[in-house]
Amino acid sequence: MLELIQNIIYQVTGKSGITYDTDFIQDLELNSFDIMNIICAFEDHFDTTIPTREVWQLHQVRDVIEYMRQKGITEP
Repeated sequence: MLELIQNIIYQVTGKSGITYDTDFIQDLELNSFDIMNIICAFEDHFDTTIPTREVWQLHQVRDVIEYMRQKGITEP
């Protein structure tokens, strides 16, 4: 799942070197527009919806992976 998340983030932002501990704001210096673009890409790829109130709980890559697992979403 990490590699898939890395690829999506790279496609949307051009940022690489993503790890489980990568923080979207502190490490990647993304703004809210960038984060919403990433979330839209996750939603499209995983065919799911991530409510806005839950988006702001996803600070690190590990949070996204755990969130997807909790929703029962695995790599396609």
